[in-house]
Amino acid sequence: MTPPRANSAAARDAAYALHPYTDLRTHLDVGPVVIARGKGVRVWDDAGKEYIDALAGLWCASLGFSNERLVEAAARQMRTLPFYHSFAAKSHEPMIELAEMLIARAPVPMSKAFFANSGSEANDTAIKMVWYFNNALGRPKKKKIIGRVRGYHGITIASGSLTGLAANHRSFDLPLPGFVHTMAPHHYHGAEPGETEEAFATRCADELEKLILAEGPDTVAAMWAEPVMGAGGVVVPPRTYFEKIQKVLKKYDVLLVADEVICGFWRTANYWGTQTYGLQPDILTCAKALSASYLPISAVLVNERIFQALADESHAIGTFGHGFTYSGHPVPAAVAVETLKIYDETDIGAHVRSVGPYLQRELRRRFTDHELVGEVRGVGLIAALELVADKAARANFDPQAKIGARAAKLLEANGVIGRAMINDTLAFSPPLIITESEIDQMLDGFARALDELAVQLRREQLTVVR
Repeated sequence: MTPPRANSAAARDAAYALHPYTDLRTHLDVGPVVIARGKGVRVWDDAGKEYIDALAGLWCASLGFSNERLVEAAARQMRTLPFYHSFAAKSHEPMIELAEMLIARAPVPMSKAFFANSGSEANDTAIKMVWYFNNALGRPKKKKIIGRVRGYHGITIASGSLTGLAANHRSFDLPLPGFVHTMAPHHYHGAEPGETEEAFATRCADELEKLILAEGPDTVAAMWAEPVMGAGGVVVPPRTYFEKIQKVLKKYDVLLVADEVICGFWRTANYWGTQTYGLQPDILTCAKALSASYLPISAVLVNERIFQALADESHAIGTFGHGFTYSGHPVPAAVAVETLKIYDETDIGAHVRSVGPYLQRELRRRFTDHELVGEVRGVGLIAALELVADKAARANFDPQAKIGARAAKLLEANGVIGRAMINDTLAFSPPLIITESEIDQMLDGFARALDELAVQLRREQLTVVR
């Protein structure tokens, strides 16, 4: 790839910006793709090249890149009240309205909404709430948090500890003590030969119970779960998984926290992924599509049992000593209110229920038999293709070969922005407004890129096709 030219935006970026989730050494030589503008499901780089964004940015630009109602909502609020905080019982109408709307739309009865700025902050806040809750109940030892291998819940020190991905732990000295992980519910890789989804789900629940017993039930406070794992490779839970997991949690009085940062707001064809898979969470976190990602905002919803304990402990102490300068910031809150109204008024759920099955069918029709594709998986408008070196053995490529990253570059060359994740998995999470014809165009780009990659790998003798 041509190094960034001197004085170009790419060169200035390489000289001054430090990027998340990037090989920082390689970036100095290669530079970024500089995105200049967006419209609908498409974005354009600063050289004028057009792309369909197959991941809606980072799973998040649910209404695309040019919704004027959200722009106007932000502008109106900026003119009226550009900032105020929510500390010491201060409030404002956008935060109040958004809290009302979220509680009304919650998948299970919830009592209160707390606002932060990102999914990481929401999950970090929920961790602190769980600890605070158990202190309020006089259970100071009941503090351990269970995540899942391949789960993703953010990158603060606490939420990064809860995340179950090696790259988020390595060299950061994570996870912290008190964070433990149970097995990933990925039937494709985790099942024994001939093991059904239901039997595999039973084994997942059995392992969870063994973990709780080994740690001591009086020390285990909560378990976090994404309805569909996102950054861990779009892992769809096997049949009966959450039913069996929740029985174990209830048996040992372990709270369930549903991380809806990716799945919330119609991504799985229901308003919440919790509804798609029958979760009954005590706490729910959400972000991303809450504001269609036009401005940063996240929320933590807590049920009445949790809230009453928080209220009692804050009264005893004199304050609930947690919050952010921008908790409930009026401008993102106003944009989030408008976003939820758009979802309702345009019946975006009906649209997802129409185009989601089309995406899932076309992915399987086009790619199940492709020589590089081991598994096609997904639900609604979230999906993935996992690339493998050996289809029969379900064997992944050597991570050092960076096959997924190569595929992502070929996708860009073919006019699609995608993302490669663990096990060379290519994810799909397009804006919810995508049409069937745009899905076809997106998948055409994927097909061209995968075919080009297959030719390259055959020449390099990196695949074993059976």
